[in-house]
Amino acid sequence: MKQLVLAGGGHAHVQVLAALAAQPLPGAEVTLVTPQPVLWYSGMVPGVIAGRYAPEEAQIDLAALARRAGVRLVLDAVAALRPETRRLRLAGGAELAYDALSLDTGGELSRDLIDGARDQALFVRPLHSFVQLWPRLQSLAARQPGLQVVVIGGGAAGFELAAAMRRALVAQARVTLVAGNAGLLPSFPRGVRHQALAVLKSRSVTVIADDAVEIEPGQLRLSGGSRLPCDAPVVALGVQPPAWLSDSGLRLAPDGFIATGATLQSVSHPEVFAVGDVSRRIDAPHPRSGVYAVRAGPVLTANLRAWAAGQPLTVYRPQRLALALLSCGDGTALASWGPLSARGAWVGRWKDRIDRAFVEAYREGARVGSLSLR
Repeated sequence: MKQLVLAGGGHAHVQVLAALAAQPLPGAEVTLVTPQPVLWYSGMVPGVIAGRYAPEEAQIDLAALARRAGVRLVLDAVAALRPETRRLRLAGGAELAYDALSLDTGGELSRDLIDGARDQALFVRPLHSFVQLWPRLQSLAARQPGLQVVVIGGGAAGFELAAAMRRALVAQARVTLVAGNAGLLPSFPRGVRHQALAVLKSRSVTVIADDAVEIEPGQLRLSGGSRLPCDAPVVALGVQPPAWLSDSGLRLAPDGFIATGATLQSVSHPEVFAVGDVSRRIDAPHPRSGVYAVRAGPVLTANLRAWAAGQPLTVYRPQRLALALLSCGDGTALASWGPLSARGAWVGRWKDRIDRAFVEAYREGARVGSLSLR
């Protein structure tokens, strides 16, 4: 039997698992390695923080999905990869041999980008840790009126979380977003940035276009030299490559992520597939977005089947434009599609339907045919 290892329980791998539950992979034993038995769907986490969703509504049960697919589940994290011997070493010390490896582990949020953050900040990733610690911040805000909450990071996650936290904490805390020198939502069109600033201004969220360089007790030092009162720093910066990638032997893109080609395979080791934030398409670069990982899921599934059968693989062509829907924390949302943008409650309802449908597609009894949702 061929050994297929799925490392990581990301957006693409849940689609692989659902497809295997409907139609097993002949001639292969499949193992899923993931640190947690559930996947927190990132598109709904801001809604959980804002109190609009119960935690379980934003979770996909990976353990149940693996069980239905006949896939062995190993609750552990990747620690090292040795492609020359086709072995994966796990954080717990175990090793797994593979004939093919699919990586959907996501990136990591470095604890060392900001001095003092490792010991004093609340990090948005991993999501399960962040959501578990969030009630403590709520309790702290209830005990200390006027608590200074500072979200660090001007990307989509920083915007959504600043809006959600302001909604959840109401008058109990002051929320500031330190967006960085590039400003708020730097990769988005001007119209979206303007509307996002208007949303935060209407919620009394202060936006600062400066970089955070050091977290000190009770304050945050910025690159411009000023200091900002800060009781609860929340780090929502972009992800970096997992530490184990640097000596994995795989060819890496200039930014340190796995360099992949048109068939989602490593350009140096074709038995290794990689999707989502752990990878970088060097032939067709595109923004880091969950939409692309979701779109890659069916192609990855088809290519793993083709690998097992010894057949030609399918090319994944990322879409030129991707829809971005950003939660404003109150049931409204921002939509961005190329140069077009919109804002309102109808966008919020649209986003809610998409997000709920994605998660519900992996509940027991859901039809695999309903998986192509975005």
